[in-house]
Amino acid sequence: MAVRAGPGGGPGPRADGCAYRWTVDGQVCGEECPVGGPDPDGRGAPFGRPDPARADPARPGAGGGPTAVAAGAGAPRFAVGPGYALYQGPLADSAFHRHAAFQVAVAAAARTVAIDDDAGRRHRGPALVVAPMVRHRMAPTREVLTFYVDPHCAFADRLRAGCAPGVAVAPQWQGLTERDVRPGGGLPATGLDPRLRAAMAALAADGREPLEGLAARVGLSPQRLRALARRQLGVPLARWRSWQRLSRAALALGEGCSLAQAALAGGFADQAHLTRWMRELTGLTPSQVLPALRGTAVQAARRAV
Repeated sequence: MAVRAGPGGGPGPRADGCAYRWTVDGQVCGEECPVGGPDPDGRGAPFGRPDPARADPARPGAGGGPTAVAAGAGAPRFAVGPGYALYQGPLADSAFHRHAAFQVAVAAAARTVAIDDDAGRRHRGPALVVAPMVRHRMAPTREVLTFYVDPHCAFADRLRAGCAPGVAVAPQWQGLTERDVRPGGGLPATGLDPRLRAAMAALAADGREPLEGLAARVGLSPQRLRALARRQLGVPLARWRSWQRLSRAALALGEGCSLAQAALAGGFADQAHLTRWMRELTGLTPSQVLPALRGTAVQAARRAV
């Protein structure tokens, strides 16, 4: 179990500026530091600031804004399965965002992966878990394996039980693979109200149905349905619906559709609407994720829940 402690085992800032160090059985496995603090890799660049020595001159957008890049060891990979999506590849700077899913980020090319939270802290460890609706951004890295796990699936129950709210260092997920996530992704979370499950199934089948009609169909008022979703999923139902729309649009892009066609397939008004929601939910734009979507065969395993 990961333990959050300051110097000498107690809470409080360390001399190097880090607020907390995470340990497992006495071994350091991660840190939580202010953005702009020290660099634990000892390479001379403080957290949250670009290091020219680390910039790859062959990388599009090096030293500039967010840009999709080519993976060093292979092409970026994007896959969608029942209850989850995953991305494996490099990351340039991303914008702050909040998604309607759990995120599990696993270090690949480096020993650790880093995520900045909205309070100005940088969390670093071999694996990190971000709870739904937590505003954050990923730090640039050569390669990361990141899973987006729907809050209504059984695998999300394991994440809820094993991690604190917010951004958590989670060394227990360091070896996480798609094979581990897939079985629980296809099963419903325990304790979900059957009326909420029915509403979510209807939204997954047709994301265009107004919430008022959907609530009436399952025997609830719109206010009661919203409250139920927020309490049991941890996200607003409207945001969960946008997440499902984004998933459908990503599948369409991976199958070769244009942005306009993908927006229509996902239930967005137009491609500008799709771009706004993709940036809001993932911190990225379609142009940034297209190399991964078009460079691999998108795997869609759609099973009845």
